[in-house]
Amino acid sequence: MPDFDTVVRSTRVVVPDGIEAADVAVREGRIEAVLPYRSITDPPTPSDRTGTERPEGHGPRVVDLGDRPLLPGAVDLGTGVHAPGEELTDSYHRAGSAALRGGVTCVVASPAPARPAITCADSLQVHQRAAAGSPVAIAFLGGVNQGTGPLDLADLQAGGVVAFQASLSDGGAPDMAALSDSGLRKAMVEIATLDSLLIVHAEDAAELGTPPVSAEQRPPRAERRGLERVISAARVVGARTHIAPFTAAECAALLSAAEAAGVELGAQTCPHYLCLPSEFPGPDSPVHGCRPPLRSDANRKALWSALLEPGSALGTIGSGHLPAIGLYTLPWSLSALWTAARRRNLTLNHLARWTARGPADLLGLARGRIQTGYEADLVAFDDEATTLVPEDDPGPYAGMRLVGRVTRVWVGGREAHP
Repeated sequence: MPDFDTVVRSTRVVVPDGIEAADVAVREGRIEAVLPYRSITDPPTPSDRTGTERPEGHGPRVVDLGDRPLLPGAVDLGTGVHAPGEELTDSYHRAGSAALRGGVTCVVASPAPARPAITCADSLQVHQRAAAGSPVAIAFLGGVNQGTGPLDLADLQAGGVVAFQASLSDGGAPDMAALSDSGLRKAMVEIATLDSLLIVHAEDAAELGTPPVSAEQRPPRAERRGLERVISAARVVGARTHIAPFTAAECAALLSAAEAAGVELGAQTCPHYLCLPSEFPGPDSPVHGCRPPLRSDANRKALWSALLEPGSALGTIGSGHLPAIGLYTLPWSLSALWTAARRRNLTLNHLARWTARGPADLLGLARGRIQTGYEADLVAFDDEATTLVPEDDPGPYAGMRLVGRVTRVWVGGREAHP
């Protein structure tokens, strides 16, 4: 038998094709094999429940979760990391700890708002150094604005960014100004040449006024107009593009029409848009600062319908964590999403597809799947546990009773703790 480091077993392992009983064997940080349940014999040492490590040469450490589900770690696309007034290193450590509590094993950091914004190779290196001690894996998006040139994009990609991000309004404010139509097309041409992906905050600045209307007044037509601009440019250029965040359910038909026209376009939403209608939060909730805003209960229901449409281009869900506007969502997003999903008789496989497999595949990362050859990013998730979010929690779920709790997390095969 191969020399595995760790075996995590459960009667409910969420694999790409469904949920099955399995032993997940880990070696040197990667999943070496997904084997039939209890096919690996426990080593003749005290069980995992005692917390005792195996002696050298006595087989793998076996972690038996019983019937507690084992999920792939979430890949959180477009996470805002830098908190105002905080050292960048502290922000990455704080975000990493929050990510672990929420079952996120890879944070894909947004280039802005941040100091410095990730718009050149030098600023990317600043962020890479700051993130070096994070308890989770960190990937980076490169920022695109009107002054970004081909060499900037090439240098960012050579430095390690996994994709690029731009805004058509104030989605990257104050560090990334809105792109004009010519700037958008120019960026798409260069990013397509690099065989990369452009993520766009698609609210149109012209529809928001000058200065922009308050967060709660931002109309769905701003999202529609911005999406039309993105589709028009992508259709000409042929660039891979992803809209994030997507909130206006009335625009779902535009996504479908773009796909029918051969435009390689996807979209991402956030759990708070799926779980919290605008009528719910109290007057002091940070969710009132969301850009785009929470929309009506009818929109929330229609957004679920768009998400569940077979072959929907709305295929990824990210936390929307953004300390710059006081939105701290990482620790609770998975539980909030599961609370809403189970009411619709959905499965944990849906969660894994939206939060882990979808974003990882979009970025070409060997993560987000419990499958041989992938990073051993694993999450033990108690899908029946209930948690009352503290009233003083800084996020939008304060005071809510959520179902589902992350109990253990492994990042690259090593158990990690917040």
